[in-house]
Amino acid sequence: MYQIPDTTTMEIRFQQSPKETSQMNTLELRQNFLCEQLVKTDGIEYVYSHYERLIMAGVQPVHKTVSLVNHPELRAEYFLERRELGVINVGGPGIVNADGTGYRAEKLSCVYLGKGTREVSFASADKNNPAVFFLLSCPAHHAYENAVMHKEAASPAALGDQTTANKRTIYKYIHLDGIKSCQLVMGLTVLDSGSIWNTMPSHTHTRRSEVYFYFDVPEQHRVFHFMGEPTETRHLVIANHEAVISPPWGIHSGAGTSNYSFIWGMAGENLVFTDMDALAIKDIR
Repeated sequence: MYQIPDTTTMEIRFQQSPKETSQMNTLELRQNFLCEQLVKTDGIEYVYSHYERLIMAGVQPVHKTVSLVNHPELRAEYFLERRELGVINVGGPGIVNADGTGYRAEKLSCVYLGKGTREVSFASADKNNPAVFFLLSCPAHHAYENAVMHKEAASPAALGDQTTANKRTIYKYIHLDGIKSCQLVMGLTVLDSGSIWNTMPSHTHTRRSEVYFYFDVPEQHRVFHFMGEPTETRHLVIANHEAVISPPWGIHSGAGTSNYSFIWGMAGENLVFTDMDALAIKDIR
């Protein structure tokens, strides 16, 4: 972990193979794949994963505006010199400022900032109901236009059924037919009351890695997130505002002790949302 004068830190996570992961105990799994205490009040701290070189963070501006601070590990003049960034708000109304333009972001709104955006900051419209921004960034080779999309325009699609406890609504923001990007794909899923399962039946996609950020998880409840190879599954117990890194070779499904919501973000080979290698439930071990 590196540190610069304003106390912004960047934790580096290296890749783990399926063989290594299958031999990890609970603590080792959490240290390598779970991002705890990700959301910082009036500050920002990064987790840098070598899966697709994704960087994630959580920001809750309460008493001040929080800047997207550069970090020496990037060897860049500014954070988005060679990167793009997706931002989704899961709290009260907020504003994402980018090179002098303010993008209003209500709860479940998404802001995309392209390569070359120099000055970025995050603010809440009401400190008594602060915004909570989840940030996900990956390398970019082309500058796409900055954009904002609200949930009503995010192609909401109803999936699942109450009888299988997986009735949910999916919102797609950054993807091939949505906000344009180099390789970043982002959206979110909201489970209906009484439903607990997400992404089941599960799938893999060796062409891209993924991150899940869980939110609206009641304080006394948890989500059991399943990961690992389809025939060597493991699990992580996850609380509100925590994220999990999903390698391209692993599944990513969850079951909660209550309904909840989560952001999904990917980077890798393509931008096609439906690029998945489906698995039958009977084949998962």
